[in-house]
Amino acid sequence: MQPITMQAHELFRHLRMPELGDVRQYVRTLPTNTLMGFGAFAALTTYWYATRPKALKPPCDLAMQSVEIEGGEYARRSALLDNDEPFVYYYDDVRTAYEIFQRGMQVSNNGPCLGVRKPNQPYEWISYKEVAEKAECVGSALLNRGLKPSSDQFIGLFSQNRPEWVIIEQGCYTYSMVLVPLYDTLGADAITFILNKADITVVFCDKSEKAELLLDSTEKGEIPTLKTIVIMDPFDRDLVARGKKCSVDIISMKEIEASGRAHKHKPVLPQTEDLAIICFTSGTTGCPKGAMITHRNIVSNMSAFVKATETGYRTSSSDTHISFLPLAHMFERIVQCVILCHGARIGFFQGDIRLLMDDLKTLQPTVFPVVPRLLNRMFDKIFQQANTSFKRWMLDFASKRKEAELRSGIIRNNSLWDKMIFHKVQANLGGKVKLMITGAAPVSANVLTFLRAALGCQFYEGYGQTECTAGCSLTIPGDWTAGHVGAPMPCNIIKLVDVEEMNYFATKGEGEICIKGANVFKGYLKDPEKTAEVLDKDGWVHTGDIGKWLPNGTLKIIDRKKHIFKLAQGEYIAPEKIENVYARSEPVAQVFVHGESLQAFLIGIVVPDPDVLVTWAKKKGLGGSYEELCKNKDLKKYILEDMLKTGKEFGLKSFEQIKGIALHSEMFSVENGLLTPTLKAKRPELRKYFSSQIEELYANVHM
Repeated sequence: MQPITMQAHELFRHLRMPELGDVRQYVRTLPTNTLMGFGAFAALTTYWYATRPKALKPPCDLAMQSVEIEGGEYARRSALLDNDEPFVYYYDDVRTAYEIFQRGMQVSNNGPCLGVRKPNQPYEWISYKEVAEKAECVGSALLNRGLKPSSDQFIGLFSQNRPEWVIIEQGCYTYSMVLVPLYDTLGADAITFILNKADITVVFCDKSEKAELLLDSTEKGEIPTLKTIVIMDPFDRDLVARGKKCSVDIISMKEIEASGRAHKHKPVLPQTEDLAIICFTSGTTGCPKGAMITHRNIVSNMSAFVKATETGYRTSSSDTHISFLPLAHMFERIVQCVILCHGARIGFFQGDIRLLMDDLKTLQPTVFPVVPRLLNRMFDKIFQQANTSFKRWMLDFASKRKEAELRSGIIRNNSLWDKMIFHKVQANLGGKVKLMITGAAPVSANVLTFLRAALGCQFYEGYGQTECTAGCSLTIPGDWTAGHVGAPMPCNIIKLVDVEEMNYFATKGEGEICIKGANVFKGYLKDPEKTAEVLDKDGWVHTGDIGKWLPNGTLKIIDRKKHIFKLAQGEYIAPEKIENVYARSEPVAQVFVHGESLQAFLIGIVVPDPDVLVTWAKKKGLGGSYEELCKNKDLKKYILEDMLKTGKEFGLKSFEQIKGIALHSEMFSVENGLLTPTLKAKRPELRKYFSSQIEELYANVHM
């Protein structure tokens, strides 16, 4: 009998089977009349065998024993350690951030270090030695201007990511000075506060607009310490005259480098326990707090990442990193430390996030750190492009096949499904990404699992905060399950402590996450009271996050201790947890949950999703523009119903469900003062901004 061609659905059904056993044995069981041409089937079988990799298994049992610590409490340490002492140094010759760069320069054999590009142009690179030479010039110029080579000398840096950022940072480290990054999106009041708190006399700015912002405050007498502003980009010389009027020198980056080159100083190298960075955290209430990060903190956190990922991915001088996440945040700083320590390259984006995809295609990075917002956009865009039922079916089928491999520990980008379905997605990121890291906020399990499958690279999720330098837990290679933030990093131990008012108890494996180790900060600059609130006498950082130990030894973030309040009947409310649940409702982009101790129920301010609302409303029989729909009472009722349904699905208690909402058509943002630069809600500002809507809701909504 002549073999007949197999139908598509039959082919897919049969192609699944090789994952379950021996192909040859399976072929013998197939009826002759369902076989496609033998040559084609043999080719597919050969292709499958040739491309199927071995599974990567976790290097250890994550469900490790708790370790007893002083005081009889119990904590979890990294399963990668063979003793109870936190891991500090991966390389014996790297003990400071200065030595991180020096090692990179050596192993790179003076290869390319920092790269930038102009629109529609390739990347241009400067070498490790060029960076080191420029750094010495910058540091020497600061000493020439009377600054001290000391860990008490703070230097301000007010700039987007660019090569000068790294050069100035290395210039500070070369002479034991301390860098104080200023967030690109901070307002004038916060910047003024930081400059005065740290007694900063010199600030490096990337653009003249930032220098003008500083001069505005200086002219009002608000920054008496400021003496010098260095501007990287070309600027109008009228700015120099304006600076002189308030006794501030305005000079160019080229002038600074020339000054240092003319009179170089011998490096004055930092010690391990010296301060390296004062990283001001953008609190949701009050003024920013300056977390004091030492060289030991930085090196230990970097070393722990290298140790934790070594069985899965070893960074080398052949790697390329795309830098677009703010360098003022420690997450990006630690990633760059890993890159520089191994002599790899850092390519900077053009400064416009809208051009990031073009930068990715040009740079073709191998290391790509991301934040959840970007991941959600990638996820949504992929499914938007699957705009027919067949394409959606194919996408879903392919992702399920690759997710099955994930469960076996297999990560790859050369499968049949990659070539058929996912190659375009991978090409959009440059086509060479091998390592991705995400942190800063939770990622939904379905998004992370899908992108791990679609992108075919090692994809780590971590958790941490500035007070523990950056990360304190991280995915272990081979464990590609989602819904957790990994196991403790080797540089620290983690314990959970009781939060009685929220009914979380450490004996049940739940409680507030506390961190202790070489990566824990020294405290907040000139603020012992705030320091004592988060850093106890035994050296534990109390994070304010509620965690749960899973059976496999990983940590899951389940709640938030901060911003807790009581309702009139005494129920404790954690609004951030409720907001995270309601954000899963399809028509909701942002939500602010509010409650008061004199009120018996919660209400909410909702910003509908502009990309979804019009289409979603049509399904409900409603029409109009986005702005018109936001004023539609019927739509408000439908959105509330969807939110309550979502809340029930995710286990919100009845008193945690909101009873009424108001719709708002403008997104909460840094620019309108409702979000911090790290995109956290400013709850006092939100309460004040929406005070009239809150009053109206409590007046009109009835239980």
